[in-house]
Amino acid sequence: MHNIQLAAGQIVQQVLVDGRNLNQVLEESLRKKMVWTPAQRATLQDLSYGTLRFYGQLRALLALLLHKPMLDQRIYYVLLVALYQLQYSKAAQHAVVDHAVRSAQMLNAKVSGLVNAVLRNFLRNHAALLEQAEQSEEGRFSYPQWWIDELRAQYGERYTAILDAGNLHPPMTLRVNRRNGTAHEYLAKLAEQDMPARLVGLDALQLDKPVAVGKLPGFFDGLVSVQDAGAQQAAYLLDVHDGMRVLDACAAPGGKTAHILECAKVEMVAVDKDEQRLRRVEENLQRLELSARLMVGDAAQPEEWWDGKPFERILADVPCSASGVVRRHPDIKWLRRSTDIAGFAAQQLAILQALWHLLAQDGKLLYATCSVFRQENEQVVAAFMAQQPDAQRLPVNLPGNSEGQLLPNEQHDGFFYALLHKTQRVAQS
Repeated sequence: MHNIQLAAGQIVQQVLVDGRNLNQVLEESLRKKMVWTPAQRATLQDLSYGTLRFYGQLRALLALLLHKPMLDQRIYYVLLVALYQLQYSKAAQHAVVDHAVRSAQMLNAKVSGLVNAVLRNFLRNHAALLEQAEQSEEGRFSYPQWWIDELRAQYGERYTAILDAGNLHPPMTLRVNRRNGTAHEYLAKLAEQDMPARLVGLDALQLDKPVAVGKLPGFFDGLVSVQDAGAQQAAYLLDVHDGMRVLDACAAPGGKTAHILECAKVEMVAVDKDEQRLRRVEENLQRLELSARLMVGDAAQPEEWWDGKPFERILADVPCSASGVVRRHPDIKWLRRSTDIAGFAAQQLAILQALWHLLAQDGKLLYATCSVFRQENEQVVAAFMAQQPDAQRLPVNLPGNSEGQLLPNEQHDGFFYALLHKTQRVAQS
């Protein structure tokens, strides 16, 4: 176990100190540990994700437990991981402490006694330390202060629910391929395999307990995919019909591309600027026996790849802060800076303006983000509408919301949708 603890500490350190992406660092680490069992690999993922999910609280606790800064940063991150285990895992407390001490001895034997003292002090004074750590908002919510302040300013009393939802373990939600059956039929298949689930959307089923995709009935035969219920709204809102020409302008990894093709027989063009990620779109479509024209290209510069033929529907699922999906990517909370949001908003507006010229008269464009920040959502759409006289914003029908903003909860992540209709251009007098 101490090797796993060490590895998790190294992963967390690379994310927080070097600013690296958690998924990439974790994948690199797992490739070096091919002999590890599936259980060991799952534990490493849980420790890495969990420590970053609650980093604000764990950092506040460690500040209370250490009387002076820890000079050896490797030990500091091992301590963070150990605190996460003691607070949130089912591992035996004595084993966690013992493994942390052994890890410290491997890294820096001089501080192994300090590691033992810090962790045992936490166990003795657990309740009081937690209460003290929550005196700061970063310690209470495990988000950077600027993020907390932004959501409070935007959402008032609802900000705490949004923050708390982002610290939940994400649900495993499936999208049933309607070309091969209904959600109710697949629900019965799950029941036969003793996999309890419930309907949370037209094609969406939420499992009571996550499972490996290989265990899902018919997964490799294209019966089902894994996709958040909030993300599944895109295909419905786009209002696609057989025979239409459709563009998915920022397509990777292809979940929304595939869902649109499952909903209607359309001429699909899927574009993404990342060639490697576009291969994932191809793999997803092959598994589902669907086809699209895949193109490497920048959505903000369509003149480099567009053939000049208009699209009747366009999905602009633009790059964003990903502030609505932090429970799936907890590193985002700590890698983002408040100044990043304006940069995303400028890029989003540029993409929206560029794609509008590709839309056919009377066509519809769906602007989408996985963000909860209005600067990337309502403000971008408002800026675009002010510049575009032939753009009309249409109402969207979302569960419990008609304004386009889905806030994260137990059933779905956070998303924003705005449906824009290309009307007859207003004549200039």
